[in-house]
Amino acid sequence: MRTSAFAAVVVIAGSALAACGSGSTGGDSGSSSTKAGGGAENAKVAFLMPDLASTRYELQDKPLFEAKMKQLCPSCTVIYQNADSDAAKQQQQANSALAQGVKAIVLDPVDSAAAATMVKTAQSQGVAVIAYDRPIPATPADYYISFDNEKIGNMIAQSLVDHLKKENIQGGLLEVNGSPTDAAAGLIKKGIHSAIDPSGFKLLAEYDTPDWQPEKAQTWVSGQITQFKDQIAGVVAANDGTGGGSIAAFKAAGVKVPPVTGNDAEPAAAQRIIAGDQYNTISKPIKIVAEASADVAYQFMQGKKPAGKTTLYNTPSQLFVPTVVTKENIKAVLFDSGIMKASEVCTGEYAKGCADLDIK
Repeated sequence: MRTSAFAAVVVIAGSALAACGSGSTGGDSGSSSTKAGGGAENAKVAFLMPDLASTRYELQDKPLFEAKMKQLCPSCTVIYQNADSDAAKQQQQANSALAQGVKAIVLDPVDSAAAATMVKTAQSQGVAVIAYDRPIPATPADYYISFDNEKIGNMIAQSLVDHLKKENIQGGLLEVNGSPTDAAAGLIKKGIHSAIDPSGFKLLAEYDTPDWQPEKAQTWVSGQITQFKDQIAGVVAANDGTGGGSIAAFKAAGVKVPPVTGNDAEPAAAQRIIAGDQYNTISKPIKIVAEASADVAYQFMQGKKPAGKTTLYNTPSQLFVPTVVTKENIKAVLFDSGIMKASEVCTGEYAKGCADLDIK
């Protein structure tokens, strides 16, 4: 989550992470990751993502991971699958990857609890599992790579609270959390509460959004608008999808949209910030975690056991610090840095807003 986009990037830089690719057998949280040494040429690695509700997985995570793998191991094969919010489907995808002989699995779980079975199965076959973005608390994976999700929740909520106080906006808050089966969503939720609970703003209601679905967030927020009307001073939404759904609810009700948070810095969120519909988002340059996960996977596949820079849920981990993005810094953080291109965002109705912010 999350000021320059790269100035606050690394809380823990990976220690001499080697080039990435698919390769030799990984291992469990103990010693099995070192059982099969050797190179990683012509090997396979699975990259299993959780859903299609967040556009980042198809547009950013997948191509960035594949590009890094190709750079570092041209002969390796990436097996990519997206579970579309179906935990059983993801289990089948993991089993299929193992049957195809992958040497490591990079896993962003649909259901963090259910993913424990996948971890155990893979590790029993000497295949390392790198938890990606979302942790797997019940059974330690071999490694965990993510941005600091609890920090993300705190940052988006504190940013909103500070804005409301500065503008002397009165009222209460709605909290739109992520999926109840996602451990990362739980961390974001904890971070949100750490900011709003002592803020002095009343929490009117909160909701855990099944599968992070924007439509479900929109439906819930619509009900809250009917109940609380003009008492709503702001909405702390856990990601850009739920934030977008929240904004859609206010527009559908024909009432003024209050400040709404987000997270992930999706292009659509950048457009909403430029237009003044969304207050903030979080810049998490996905290139950082995608490439780091490929590097770590490659080390495991070579029979190495990379050390974490911290530990979370008994798992060696790398956690990166994100940057909060608002209209005030969106040009510098997302566009001047090259994370986004004006030609792709500043289209149609957003062209004028971009011009007003000197985004070009």
